[in-house]
Amino acid sequence: MGGEQPKLVVADGQAGANRGPGGSAAAELPQGALLSCRQVERNFGGLKALKGVSLAIQPGEIFGLVGPNGSGKTTLINAVTGFYPPQQGEIHFDGKSIAGIRPHRVARLGIARTFQNLALFRGMSVLDNILVGRHIHMRPSAIGTLFYWWWSQKEEVSHRRHVEDVIDLLQLEDVRDEPVDVIPLGLQKRVELARALAAQPRLLILDEPMAGMNQEEKEYMARFILDTRDALGTTVLLIEHHMDVVASICDHVMVLSYGETIATGLPRQVLADDRVISAYLGKTKDHAA
Repeated sequence: MGGEQPKLVVADGQAGANRGPGGSAAAELPQGALLSCRQVERNFGGLKALKGVSLAIQPGEIFGLVGPNGSGKTTLINAVTGFYPPQQGEIHFDGKSIAGIRPHRVARLGIARTFQNLALFRGMSVLDNILVGRHIHMRPSAIGTLFYWWWSQKEEVSHRRHVEDVIDLLQLEDVRDEPVDVIPLGLQKRVELARALAAQPRLLILDEPMAGMNQEEKEYMARFILDTRDALGTTVLLIEHHMDVVASICDHVMVLSYGETIATGLPRQVLADDRVISAYLGKTKDHAA
C-alpha cells in the first residue's frame, strides 16, 4: 500500500490525527452535504450524551458511525430523526434545518430508519409488513374509500408495484407470504430493511442491522446495503459494531466515544487510529499483546 496516506480529521474540520476531542473551533463542514450536523449537543439530566458532534454526509455515500456502547451513536440519530431534538447545535437535511421537527415530518422529508431491536408486526406476513412502509405516501379519505374502484385502486396498485420492486431487490420472493414470526433472524432484518426502503427514502439510517447475524447473513446484508445505494441512489448512514463490514462497504467513518468525536475519515485509517483502538480495547496498538 504505497503512497502517502491522507491525514485524519476531527469533527471541527481541522486536519491532523493528533487533534484531541472536544476542540472549540467552529465546525467547517463540506458544501453540498445531504445531511449535516453542526456542534450537536444533547443532555439527559446530568449526562452529556452528545458534546458538540459534527458530521457531513454527501449524497450517494455510505457513512459509518461507530463507537463503543454508550458512546452516543443512537442518541445522534434520534436527534436527526426528531425523537430527541438537540438542545444545542444545527441539523440540516438537503440544506434545510430539521432540528426539532417531529419524527413523522422528518420521515416525509425523505429520511427512514431501522432500529437496533426488530420492530416488525408479529402475526402479519412479510408482504404486509413491507406495505406498512408506504404509509407516509398514502392519503386516505372517505371519498376515496366510497369511490374505491374509480379513485383509490390506481393509488393502491402504484404502492403495491413499488413494494414488489423492493421485494425483488432484496430477494424476498420466497418468503413474501410467510408470517414474519417464523422466518430466520437474518430474513427478518432484511424485511425491516425492505420496509424502510418502501418509504423511498433519500437518506436511510441503519441502526446495527447486522446484530445477532452469523457470517453468511452479514455478507448478504452487506451486499444488499451496497445494492440499495447502487440501484436506488440511496444515501446510507450505517451504525455498526462489525468492523470488517464497516471497513469493506463504508466510504467514510466517524467514531464517537463518550459523546465526542475522536476520529473521522477513510475507514482503514480511522480504524487504525490509536484513539479508536483505545476506545474499543482500552489500550493502544503499541501495548497490545
